[in-house]
Amino acid sequence: MWIRPIEETTVEMSVPADHAFDFDPTCGLGVDELRAIAPPRAPPGFDAFWRARYERALGLHPRPRLRESRSTHPAWRVRDILYTSTDAYEIGGWLLTPRDRPVRRGLVVGHGYGGRAEPDFDVPVEETAVLFPCCRGLSRSRRAPISDDPQWHVLHDIDDPGRYILGGCVEDLWLAVSALSELHPDLRGRIGYSGASFGGGVGALAIAFDARIDRGFLEVPTFGNMPLWLTLPTLGSARSVQIHRRAHADVAETLRLFDAASAAARIGIPMLLAVARFDPVVAPPCQFAVANALTSNHHETFILDAGHFDYPRAEEQRALLKEKLRRFFRAT
Repeated sequence: MWIRPIEETTVEMSVPADHAFDFDPTCGLGVDELRAIAPPRAPPGFDAFWRARYERALGLHPRPRLRESRSTHPAWRVRDILYTSTDAYEIGGWLLTPRDRPVRRGLVVGHGYGGRAEPDFDVPVEETAVLFPCCRGLSRSRRAPISDDPQWHVLHDIDDPGRYILGGCVEDLWLAVSALSELHPDLRGRIGYSGASFGGGVGALAIAFDARIDRGFLEVPTFGNMPLWLTLPTLGSARSVQIHRRAHADVAETLRLFDAASAAARIGIPMLLAVARFDPVVAPPCQFAVANALTSNHHETFILDAGHFDYPRAEEQRALLKEKLRRFFRAT
């Protein structure tokens, strides 16, 4: 059953008509059909698997180290950060703090599967310490033998649920919260999370089991409804896994433990979701499965015409979404 969100926001919708893809990035589904997609049933041991990992991560000292960055901005003090995640993995990123305003909130910002070359100076928050970590294997956290190519990164240790790369990336986000809490102890209980695409999928898994996160924003999240994710046409990381699965059928069972929609069903904090009707990289049914899984009375779904694709109403919709984010993450 689809659980209606407390609020749903759209502008007049128009799915892109001109594209060169050899498949339909809408998956042939309209909004009503997308709204009806439910999350899959979580496999036995799903909660125990993630709670045990969270407890282990929570017991680690991230040892955050800061230094002034070469990047500068008139509104933000920019510092490079290193902190230690699970498996003694050193995670690199950036920490922004307001130059002339107090810090009243914290925000951890995930990234897409392309990684991150610099912090987002246009993040719509004020009076907020913003941590931009790079998950293991990507951008500032590159390390052999993990490939930074998304098509290979998503396959790293996929045969072992305990070592699969996505689990480590979720732990990197938990340790990011730990690092931000250590640097700003007064922010405990006032730390949010924001992530898109890859960062949306691992973000759902992180939020579901971390009570320290008080609200979250997920945009075009991937890894939702893995049974569908493994079958729908795409140009994204799912395509690589689909190819791999042809010779390794047991991959489907591993991925049930990493389902962002199953995780979203366990989220009880205020959430803002932005999902797309048309997306060649993250199939829309997988995105909607994450949004539809939310059952609390404090979430909103914002429907975009398209994701991972330029379209005529993009500027208008991005402006509306940005204003919603400003209000959603407003410091209190």
